[in-house]
Amino acid sequence: MLFNSIDFIIFLPIVFIGYWFLFNKNIKYQNLFITISSYVFYGWWDWRFLSLIIFSTVVDYIVGNRLTIVNNKTKRRALLYASILINLGLLALFKYYNFFIENFIEAFSFLGFSIKPNTLNIILPIGISFYTFQTLSYTIDIYNKKIQPTKDIISFAAFVSFFPQLVAGPIERAKNLLPQFHKKREFNYLKAKDGIKQILWGLFKKIVIADNCAEYANLIFNNSVDYGGSTLLIGAIFFSFQIYGDFSGYSDIAIGTARLFGFNLMQNFAFPYFSRDIAEFWRRWHISLSSWFRDYLYIPLGGNRGNNIKKIRNIFIIFLVSGFWHGANWTFIIWGGLNALYFIPIMLAKKNRIHLDTIAQNKNFPDFKDLISMISTFSLTVLAWIFFRSENITHALSYISKIFSSSLFSIPEIKLESKLTNIILLLILFLIIEWFGRRSKYAIEEITKRWKLHYRYIFYYFLLIIVLSFSGKEQEFIYFQF
Repeated sequence: MLFNSIDFIIFLPIVFIGYWFLFNKNIKYQNLFITISSYVFYGWWDWRFLSLIIFSTVVDYIVGNRLTIVNNKTKRRALLYASILINLGLLALFKYYNFFIENFIEAFSFLGFSIKPNTLNIILPIGISFYTFQTLSYTIDIYNKKIQPTKDIISFAAFVSFFPQLVAGPIERAKNLLPQFHKKREFNYLKAKDGIKQILWGLFKKIVIADNCAEYANLIFNNSVDYGGSTLLIGAIFFSFQIYGDFSGYSDIAIGTARLFGFNLMQNFAFPYFSRDIAEFWRRWHISLSSWFRDYLYIPLGGNRGNNIKKIRNIFIIFLVSGFWHGANWTFIIWGGLNALYFIPIMLAKKNRIHLDTIAQNKNFPDFKDLISMISTFSLTVLAWIFFRSENITHALSYISKIFSSSLFSIPEIKLESKLTNIILLLILFLIIEWFGRRSKYAIEEITKRWKLHYRYIFYYFLLIIVLSFSGKEQEFIYFQF
């Protein structure tokens, strides 16, 4: 079920009414209702894959509780490995099986051998990368004695399948989200109002910004051989705003929806395109995944301890794995590797934590140095996104080589029709709002608080009208495929 669909517009009020008016007296019934609603939400796409979520839920529930009973280190480690192997095994089967088989065939063909192993016609379950990492963090934290397991399987099932963030995050930690299922929740008007504002901004990002940028990004990327460098650069920039508006828009809708039900989810994006270096970008982009890899992969590998060789190794591992997490294609791995190359010089110079504050924190506009740093970081990010968006490495290299050719200085070959002009104006409006709202958790959280009430509502209705005017196409979110 898509957030930007008629189905969800009908689904959400029904769940909201049932949650607050029918089951509000008993927290167990509320949790059971949320669990069933989440299964309906996920099963709307393909009910067969509900078995995977239920299976992962049961496995990690049992493992989590066994880890507190068993004291023998070997047995505890065996339980942890069982959870990791089962969860990652399912992920590998559905997401990476054919990738490994196809590359296995190519490697042997290169050596002169002809083999024909069977590939599988596998449908990738949406959200499997997200809820797999969420359940894994639960068992790992219990193993490391950072949290205690829950005895309430309904609460745990609700934690795993919570529909606002089930299919595309944020990837929540048990220590933040799970306790919220154990506490009585009361309806809070101000929290719900704030949630609706964040949903509205998320829909604006998705429907107005991302979907419209996608139209031109797809046109240019899919026909890149027909265009010169200037047009291809515009296509790459459009895709950069598409993926940001699409994914951060989903996160805003998820966080806002959760707030309607009394839950607080972690911030997943913190205005990453205003970053002054790549290290800051990765602290602000897909925060729930970046912090997951930091805590469960980078730090266990040694983090930034040891000599420079080990530090470089750890950086490459975390970025390559992050790329591979996004998809079974070499383009994602190259994208991860390229970001590692961006990051390593900053890390070796020990400047990866110099930009921990918000750019132009106490000013309306950045100074010249920050402006150049921000533009440079965005340019490097756009370059990396080309690999992310391209069909294969050859396509990406061809695309980039054309950008860095003399045709970069030619007149773009896309006509400034009225629709494109409107999208460019909306992008400018979007960037202005994001800039002046950059100190908040989402752009319009604080930006209107000093306005008079009627001006505030004029602004909200203005956003709503724009969203409705561009609605009608149920475009899937990009990260559904991951």
